[in-house]
Amino acid sequence: MFDAALIETILLTLQLAVVTTFVLLILGIPLAWWLARSKARGKEIVAVLVALPIVLPPTVLGFYLLIAMGPNSPITALIGRSLPFTFEGLVVGSVLYSMPFVVNPIRTAFEAMGERHWEAAATLRARPLDAFINVALPLALPGILTGAILGFAHTMGEFGVVLMIGGSIPGETRVLSIAIFDFVETLEWGKAHVLAGAMLVLSFAVILAMRMVETRFKSERP
Repeated sequence: MFDAALIETILLTLQLAVVTTFVLLILGIPLAWWLARSKARGKEIVAVLVALPIVLPPTVLGFYLLIAMGPNSPITALIGRSLPFTFEGLVVGSVLYSMPFVVNPIRTAFEAMGERHWEAAATLRARPLDAFINVALPLALPGILTGAILGFAHTMGEFGVVLMIGGSIPGETRVLSIAIFDFVETLEWGKAHVLAGAMLVLSFAVILAMRMVETRFKSERP
């Protein structure tokens, strides 16, 4: 059942989810902070662009990424290589597609802080960066954890974008969602059942973990 090729697919899927979640936290925390605090006129346009993958069909996003990262695109000319059907291309697509599931919970956590804690830090003459690291980030930790869990799980189950820009190259772009599709196409129902069941259990565990995070932090608040 779990032959070398399938284990390779599972490890590649985990690697993609870990890398994507790490990149999303690096990019998403400052972006969420800016969306929560900025009064810039174009802020909501940026917020809409971040949220767009929630309603945009994955194949549409994958199609435009295929063009944007294709052989004749400016991006390819800039970096000197084409990204479609590579692991790096999958990371780019996964980051964009999972971005709202990471940024939105963190933005909500920053907005829930209000001004009181920020003003208290200012009265203590804390520099903005110190206040952000020592006040804002700890208070927003439940939202950050929720965003990380959602981003990881969403990347694990991603299909449409991965199929469009990654295909099914063993060891390079073949992840679990694509493997399930391949097994169904080749009538290997037993393998499809096992992988689909594992994804179902993972989804349940993700929601349970989110509920536990929320319950724990609510109980610790005065």
